[in-house]
Amino acid sequence: MNRQGRGDVLAPDDAAAVMDILRDDAIRTYRNYETMLSTEEDGYGLARELARINLTVNTYTQWYWKIDLHNLMHFLALRLDPHAQYEIRVYAEAMLKILHAWVPQTAAAFEDYRRGAVTFSAGMLKIVRRMLAGEQVEQAGSGLSKREWDEMMAVLKG
Repeated sequence: MNRQGRGDVLAPDDAAAVMDILRDDAIRTYRNYETMLSTEEDGYGLARELARINLTVNTYTQWYWKIDLHNLMHFLALRLDPHAQYEIRVYAEAMLKILHAWVPQTAAAFEDYRRGAVTFSAGMLKIVRRMLAGEQVEQAGSGLSKREWDEMMAVLKG
C-alpha cells in the first residue's frame, strides 16, 4: 500500500515551522522566477520554459490543453484505473462528469465498452473456451500464474 504523506500528524509548532519554510521557499523561488522573466534592467528576459526550472513543485501551472475525444477517453481510462494515484483519479472523475454533460451518449458508451469492460490475455481466453466446452480446468494445469488465474476468476465470478 502506498503511504506517501500518510504518516503521523506533526505537532502544531512543528507544523507551523514547516509551513514557514515552505512559504519562504515558494516566495523566494517565485521572486527569482519573475526576475528571470523580466526584461527590465534587473531581469534576464528568459523564456518561461527556462525560467520555471527552479519553481517548487507546489507552484500551480496554468495551461491550455487541446485533445480529441478518442485520446481524452484513453487518458480517462488510464487515470480512472484503481491502480492510478488517488489524486489523479479524483481529477479524472471530475473530467468524466464534464464528459457526461458534454457528450452524454459517448460518455455512456465509454462507461460501458471501455471502463466497464475487461480484457483477457490469450492464455485466459483459451481457458475460458475450455470451460465453455464443459472442461473442468484448475489453476495448476491451466498454464496461468496464480495471479492471472485469480484475476480471471474474479471477473468470471463477478
